[in-house]
Amino acid sequence: MTNKKTPSNDKISIVSRKFVIRTVITIAVVILLYIASLFATDADPANLIRGFAILWDMIFTDFLPPDWSYFSTSFEYLVETWNIALLSTTFAAIVALPLTFLASNNINKNPRLYRVVRNALNFLRTIPDLILAILVVAFLGMGSVSGIIALTIFTSGILAKMLSETTEGINQGPLDAITASGGNLLQVIHYGVMPQILPYYASYTLYVLEMNVKASVVLGFIGAGGIGQLLNRNMSFFRYDRLMMILIVLFVTISIIDFVSNRW
Repeated sequence: MTNKKTPSNDKISIVSRKFVIRTVITIAVVILLYIASLFATDADPANLIRGFAILWDMIFTDFLPPDWSYFSTSFEYLVETWNIALLSTTFAAIVALPLTFLASNNINKNPRLYRVVRNALNFLRTIPDLILAILVVAFLGMGSVSGIIALTIFTSGILAKMLSETTEGINQGPLDAITASGGNLLQVIHYGVMPQILPYYASYTLYVLEMNVKASVVLGFIGAGGIGQLLNRNMSFFRYDRLMMILIVLFVTISIIDFVSNRW
């Protein structure tokens, strides 16, 4: 006589009970933190909701339509902003390349020098570009040169950091083969490393260029040149129609850079 097993009605849970409890607790803690922040800052959500109506009216009354006659002036300052971003990106790309190899443990075999360079790159990235620009302006005065130097220092650290992490993850086989055949360090970099990181190098450089265009706009507010000075001037005179024209020009420029970067 065979024993027939009755089908079990027990449901197999996709996630564990422990995971569900942790998720619920996390969500509850986040909600409590939001509530606590509202009380700590004396924020009033009702005022925020009422402010949307004012913002909506401001957009369609003050910002629109834009002052199309201001395009030529906006484009003139945009060219200066573009020059600041392009020059700082070019200098950063040049400076970042040797720093990349010094900050890669598969290229730089000196552990002390490797740690020094990595810590220096981390330190550079912790200083905001706005603070760097203020310091450079204090030493060199107002103008485009201060913006170029500040952005070069800031973005060279970012670019070297990203490239060094990419270099550490490349295929080690070609590097070992070149070394085994008697190649020196420069030959290893030229024939083994550069062909592997070159696409990333170009992509990261375009990303830094896009970032520098946006950063140079902000730096213009503190006297580092570019279209930021024009923005600050029109904000002071409440010329929001001209501000809208400037924003349109910036939006089109950044969109073009982003399109080129994605196509690359």
